[in-house]
Amino acid sequence: MTNIPSAPQPEDQPSPQDRDLPSSKGETEELRATAEQLREQVSELEVQARARPRIAMAEGVLVERYRLADAEAAFTLLRQASQRANIKLHQLAAAVARTPGPAPGAKAWFSRREQHPVPDLTALEAGTLNATNQGEVLGAALHRVLTVTGTDMGNVQLLEDGVLRMAKHAGLPRHFTDFFAFVDGNTSCARAAAASHQVTVKDVASSAGFDDETRRVILMAGSRACHSVPLVDDQDTVHGVISSHHARPLIGFTQAQLQTLHTTGRALGIWIKWHQHTVLVDALEDLHQLALAADQ
Repeated sequence: MTNIPSAPQPEDQPSPQDRDLPSSKGETEELRATAEQLREQVSELEVQARARPRIAMAEGVLVERYRLADAEAAFTLLRQASQRANIKLHQLAAAVARTPGPAPGAKAWFSRREQHPVPDLTALEAGTLNATNQGEVLGAALHRVLTVTGTDMGNVQLLEDGVLRMAKHAGLPRHFTDFFAFVDGNTSCARAAAASHQVTVKDVASSAGFDDETRRVILMAGSRACHSVPLVDDQDTVHGVISSHHARPLIGFTQAQLQTLHTTGRALGIWIKWHQHTVLVDALEDLHQLALAADQ
């Protein structure tokens, strides 16, 4: 007699939920890659949404001031001048929108401006730096803070229009830098900027200073503690924050460490002020010259 295989029992059959799960490791990786791509797109869209109003305003100013053909011509000039000065396009656009324009027919925008000497950056202990290169100086300051605090995770945020913008980072995953691309809420870095003094979070997991989503993102990045140093110039104006992140809860820092961090924050704050009054103004002057040349 031929044995006929019995029909699979209900418990042996895959459930509808199981059939919906990825059937291979390749599919799982593909889903992860897609999710990462979507996160990058969302982050980029947020950056564009934040920057676009400034750029559009600057385009309008330039079109009217120099009688350019259209906004595209203005954008081309902004991009060219920002690249030549090695600064962010949205920073130049914001400066165009807030700075009084040159006199009608003037060959120079800032013919009588005061020249400011390059500030002392020895506190960063980075050797010879190109003071006009924002990325190089911010990177050196971040490295100095991470060395003093004994970690390899940290970031620099610059204060722009009341919002902290991520400008430099090290050792932090993409989901962290995307989430904190712009900060205007209740975080340790925001508190340090608002209070103009250093803030230590000894244990992120138990701190009452974060909402649940912010805490989750920080812990997922491998950070159990953080320390934020405000970037304050010689007139006590806050220009941003440097934060270190630590894999284990912190006990605290010595008075010598805190003083070194204060000195570093002060040096960078003074440099940011200088950069705004020299490199950024030079870029505006270059933009003026480019626009005049395009009008000929």
